[in-house]
Amino acid sequence: MNFLAHIYLSGDSDEILIGNFIGDFVKGNDYLNYPDNVSKGILLHREIDAFTDKHPATRFCKTFINPKYRKFSGIVVDIFYDHFLATNWDQYSTIPLKEFAIQKYQILGKYYDLFPREVQDFFPYFLKSNWLYAYSTVRGLKVVLRRMAFRTSLPDFSAYAINRLKENYEVLEDNFKVFFGDIIKFVNQEFLITPI
Repeated sequence: MNFLAHIYLSGDSDEILIGNFIGDFVKGNDYLNYPDNVSKGILLHREIDAFTDKHPATRFCKTFINPKYRKFSGIVVDIFYDHFLATNWDQYSTIPLKEFAIQKYQILGKYYDLFPREVQDFFPYFLKSNWLYAYSTVRGLKVVLRRMAFRTSLPDFSAYAINRLKENYEVLEDNFKVFFGDIIKFVNQEFLITPI
């Protein structure tokens, strides 16, 4: 999953949220250089990624975009999952998405100094583009895909990805819902975290 789901699955701990947010940018044992709960958030991030990659729904969803994205298809599915979380937000949270995003931006900003350099460089754009809320629209999703292509090795086939999303919307969304119910249970059972 991408940023929205990782943040949502962090529960109510600010430090776990920070670790989960920066998890992709902390390699190997470097997580040990952070405060305990930030380290826990980094490990949570890794476990969420591993669970997501192995889940049958994720593997199935990858087949819809695999011909073009190949090894990067998982990243696109992660972004699609954040879109489906945003568009079905009221099924998962009592806090409106806009309000949730603002609250989380404020928390993240307080911990800016803990961010790895790459996250510090990216964070102003993350805020300016209202990245967490952007997932809720197809237009915003296209911006996210383009930005991911700019800052990672993800190829920029955003038009193709959006077309595949539109053509297969219901089946992708249905698979997301199955997957997301499972990941919520996993995070609760393994980390004792209840998403908010």
